[in-house]
Amino acid sequence: MKITNICCIGAGYVGGPTMAVIAEKCPHIKVTVVDLNEARIAAWNDDDINNIPIYEPGLNEIVGKARGKNLFFSTNVDKAIDEAELIFISVNTPTKTYGTGKGMAADLKHIELCARQIAKVAKNDKIIVEKSTLPVRTAEALKSILDNTGNGVKFQILSNPEFLAEGTAVQDLLSPDRVLIGGETTPEGQNAIEALVDVYANWVPRERILKTNVWSSELSKLTANAFLAQRVSSINAISELCEKTEANVNEVAKAIGMDSRIGSKFLKASVGFGGSCFQKDILNLVYISKAFGLNEVADYWEQVIIMNDHQKRRFSKNIVQTLYNTVSGKKITFLGWAFKKDTNDTRESAAIYVADDLINEQARIALFDPKVEQKQVLSDLNYLDTRQPEENANSITTFQNPYEACADAHAIAILTEWDEFKTYDWQKIYDSMLKPAFVFDGRNLLDAEKMRAIGFVYQSIGS
Repeated sequence: MKITNICCIGAGYVGGPTMAVIAEKCPHIKVTVVDLNEARIAAWNDDDINNIPIYEPGLNEIVGKARGKNLFFSTNVDKAIDEAELIFISVNTPTKTYGTGKGMAADLKHIELCARQIAKVAKNDKIIVEKSTLPVRTAEALKSILDNTGNGVKFQILSNPEFLAEGTAVQDLLSPDRVLIGGETTPEGQNAIEALVDVYANWVPRERILKTNVWSSELSKLTANAFLAQRVSSINAISELCEKTEANVNEVAKAIGMDSRIGSKFLKASVGFGGSCFQKDILNLVYISKAFGLNEVADYWEQVIIMNDHQKRRFSKNIVQTLYNTVSGKKITFLGWAFKKDTNDTRESAAIYVADDLINEQARIALFDPKVEQKQVLSDLNYLDTRQPEENANSITTFQNPYEACADAHAIAILTEWDEFKTYDWQKIYDSMLKPAFVFDGRNLLDAEKMRAIGFVYQSIGS
């Protein structure tokens, strides 16, 4: 099958950038991204290309080139499903907050709703592509729903997990390490795989496109994120030991990272990992392992999450202890709220949990993040449901200017590794703060010697 029309259900952090790159690289294919969220679609269609809802370096230029030519954003889901030969499902699959599997299993209600809508609308054969991060055997459930509609339409289900790192998503899409496509081993399944391979082959070398069965593809995504998160928790565990022994975690990380068997990536100690994937995928792996009675396997992977939670609590506890065991009424400035630099995504950001701890201690938090607004910050805190929304609103204030955020602060906590933080006039910031002026660098971003020379009481992770 030669693909000429693609639909993507879900205009979020995966669907939007992925479809924009496909549209740019495949001008002969019409790509329509649909979402029921009218405000989000309106933002994707904004005349000012800098106002698109997702910040990724280079994304606005790519959207600007293709939008209105062969890239379209719409709320007309049924029309897009009807016209497409290939449909990506790229909707949110959060961790369940209710019922069986609460706190671990993925909530698949949005996936099922997509399947039922496709089944209702489709009049001819379709290829359905799982793009969301899903638990193993979800394709089986999708196929069951789609194949039992009674309208005679045949569906092929493929798993095509994303391996994007936010902040570098555009580059990851333009030059991926690999593209993974899983499908059935039947002739029809193999034909569907080849149809998707042909789309990616417009810019990805075919040797980088891996073809597997659907179960291997689904499990590979969870396993990749689990391995990466494990490395972060491992180096963070060592960071605490470094602080007790006067070793330096950066020196340790460099030494072990030069071992070719280990490598240097994901060995940066910090206040903890965040984002939409790591915690969710590990919890999913834990849930699946327990479902199969593999309790030791489940305990092993759960410890990665436990270590990450400990690192966040340790950071906030250290702020309180260092500030003479009380932060009540004190102004603590947060630099950064996004879970990492070069994205406006705040999901599972360490900043949320550190803020929650400090608000419990009655601190007054001032915040500056170059890409995150007050509305999102309050939404993140309110989602925790640890206090009334008005108490959150009264406890944290966002600023448009970092120097204003830092003025009269008792302490600064660096929670996101934005490059611009390194370029600030730290002497000016020091002069504006209450003394002694504390900096808690949760990303090991700044030069410790320079900060201490200015006069800061400077603390970093693992040294």
